Amino acid sequence: MTDDDVAGRITAFIKERFLDGDPRGELDERTPLLEWGVLNSLNTVVLLTFVRDELGVTVPPARINAQDLKNVQSIAGMVRGLASARS
Repeated sequence: MTDDDVAGRITAFIKERFLDGDPRGELDERTPLLEWGVLNSLNTVVLLTFVRDELGVTVPPARINAQDLKNVQSIAGMVRGLASARS
């Protein structure tokens, strides 16, 4: 998984699943997902299920926090770090 692949797949998932495709193009890698209400408790579970099922990375409970879920960039960094730690 390259950095761009992870961020791109997460961005595409969030746009499609939570933002009706993001027709205005407002989402980028630094959009504050928690502040803007994109990630709430239910959406976070859906996103973490996507990460597990599609990217093959299980996020431990200790990593489910505001810092790691702040934006696509932080989520992708967490996913890459977890993936490399298990390799």
